[in-house]
Order: sequence, then C-alpha cells, then structure tokens
Amino acid sequence: MKALWLITFFLTLLWSAIDPRDYPTWALEVAPAVIGLAIMAVTYRSFRLTPLLYGLILAHCVVLIVGGHYTYAEVPLFDYLKPVFGWERNNYDKLGHFMQGFVPAILAREILVRKAVVASSAWRNLFVVSICLAFSAFYEMLEWWVAIATGTASEAFLGTQGYIWDTQSDMAMALLGAIVALLSLAGVHDRQLAQLKTAQLR
Repeated sequence: MKALWLITFFLTLLWSAIDPRDYPTWALEVAPAVIGLAIMAVTYRSFRLTPLLYGLILAHCVVLIVGGHYTYAEVPLFDYLKPVFGWERNNYDKLGHFMQGFVPAILAREILVRKAVVASSAWRNLFVVSICLAFSAFYEMLEWWVAIATGTASEAFLGTQGYIWDTQSDMAMALLGAIVALLSLAGVHDRQLAQLKTAQLR
C-alpha cells in the first residue's frame, strides 16, 4: 500500500514537472504536496495515520500537482466543463479549495481524537471546522503576500480570473469541504481509528 502511494505521488509529480505552463507557479503549487510528504515521512513511525487519511492526502496532492502543471485557471477538463455547466470561468481552483477543507478536516479530526483534545463530538466538529477555516484564511494571506512580492508574475498563482469574490468563494468552498467530510466520513474514520488503536496495543 505504501509503495503504491509513493509510486502514484512521484509519477504524478514527474509528469507535472515536464513542461508545465510556468515553472515558478508550478513550484508554488506543488510545494504543499512535497512538504506534506516530508512531514508524513518524518512522522510515519511515531504517528502513523489511518488508511482513509493517507488516501485523502494522496488525492489532495494529485489535485495540487495537476493544478501546478496547468495552473488552476487552465486545467483542460474544467475548460471542457464550462459550457456544460454554464460557467464563465475555469473552476478547478474551487475543487482545490474544496479539498483544502475536505482533507484537513479529517486530518484535524484524527489528531483531535487520538490526542483526546476534545471529548465532545459537537465541540470537536466545531474545532475541526474552525481549524479548516483558519487554514484557508492563512492560505489566502499567503497568496496575497506572494502577489505583493512577485507583482504581475503572481497572476497564475492567484488564479482569480477577474472574479472579485474569489477569496470569499475560496473560503466558502473550504468550509463546505470540511462540513461534507465530517458528515460523510466520520463513521468510516471512527472504525479505522479503532482498528489503528487495536493494532498499536498489540
């Protein structure tokens, strides 16, 4: 399973690195995936994650890496979908921001459960959603700082495509992703957490 995860990650990263639209933008977009891989490698023995979370992280990495290759405003599949759904812009970035809430929600939930930070499930859900929104807000500030530092070169990284509410809609998608993850995956996640705890006790 670990080998398949790594093969998928590195093959996608290698494909993405071959003639991307713009190398500086590519580096900015794939950096979170590479940093995430490094953190998981360092903590693999001390804090191994559930299979569900590993799978979600890989899916998020693929979304980031594909976006890095084409830039978020020019992913071909979402150009094809524009007339189908009547979109005026390429909405791949909205998928990216949905994943920015969906995957971190399960990551935050796993840490909060395993570290026994919050006993009440209701309070835990509130904490998870708040963490995801905080992360989304930080990412929007990061985009702002990059824009200030690089000037016009930041346009592909920002990917606003002239939409004045891009920042707000990005955060709304992250919020939606977090809520959907908690509603749809909590049961599966709890079962895998119980299995992981049993395996660690052996």
